[in-house]
Amino acid sequence: MRVLSGIQPSGQLHIGNYFGSIKPNLEFVEKSDLSIFFIADLHALTTMRDSEALKKAREDIVLDYLACGFDAKKAIIFEQSKVPHHTELMWILSCVTPMGLLERAVSYKDKIRQGIGASVGLFTYPVLMAADILLYGATHVPVGKDQKQHVEMARDMAQKFNTVFGDTLMVPEPVIREESAVVPGTDGRKMSKSYGNTIPLFGDEKTVKKAIMGIVTDSAGADDPKDPENSVIFVLNRLFLGEKEADALAEKYRSGISYGDAKKRLFEDYMDFIRPMREKRMKLKPADGQEALDSGKRKASEIAEKTMESVRKAVGLF
Repeated sequence: MRVLSGIQPSGQLHIGNYFGSIKPNLEFVEKSDLSIFFIADLHALTTMRDSEALKKAREDIVLDYLACGFDAKKAIIFEQSKVPHHTELMWILSCVTPMGLLERAVSYKDKIRQGIGASVGLFTYPVLMAADILLYGATHVPVGKDQKQHVEMARDMAQKFNTVFGDTLMVPEPVIREESAVVPGTDGRKMSKSYGNTIPLFGDEKTVKKAIMGIVTDSAGADDPKDPENSVIFVLNRLFLGEKEADALAEKYRSGISYGDAKKRLFEDYMDFIRPMREKRMKLKPADGQEALDSGKRKASEIAEKTMESVRKAVGLF
């Protein structure tokens, strides 16, 4: 099993990134023959226009991953833009990808509705994502529910290429972790930097507390029974607890707990959970991240070049 995952350097990581992507993907390292992580800085250009912010986010993400438990001896991490094979394969795939396939992309339509400019890059985002996946022969791609369609589109592109040019590219499978596929934000929608509803993963305590205390709630009174499954506070709090602790907390909601007390409990559990990672993060230096990236780039480039040799030969460019 070869597993691949990517994350955009579009701002400070949040707990939705951790539980929805980082944690489950790090768990795959122990199960897979090879795990590959990449920082999707080319994808980030579809929305980011601040070059310094992009540079800072790229530097921070690799250190965040190391703090969360990434081990460069067991897996690969690299920056997408440092391996030019991604854009080469994207172009070749775009030449066999039907326009209709891209026009059906739900993510593109959603982003346009959010006010993001309708650029060619945003429209062809699924082709680059397909190249990211197919370049490394990934057999499994862990993604959130909102990205499942993109993996399915990558499958379609691989199958189309193989039909036209012969069996060359691995057809990947999406892997969805249902219990944490969508982590709610402070406003109830999916936690996302673009919505401004996040709880930062390594933010200072004051910032984290402000975000948690700002979680939107209904008008239920302090002593009124509350349905834990319909409470953003509980759904988030459960992520930091074992099963028994979560069940006990759920009973407090049903018996009547004020939202103020519930938020305080969430903040305390969050800080207890994140403390070891925060302490490790504070000790890491930029050189630690660069060492992991340099090693990852070399390994990723070797795999990518082998794939592209086969692709170039198949289409007549080699």
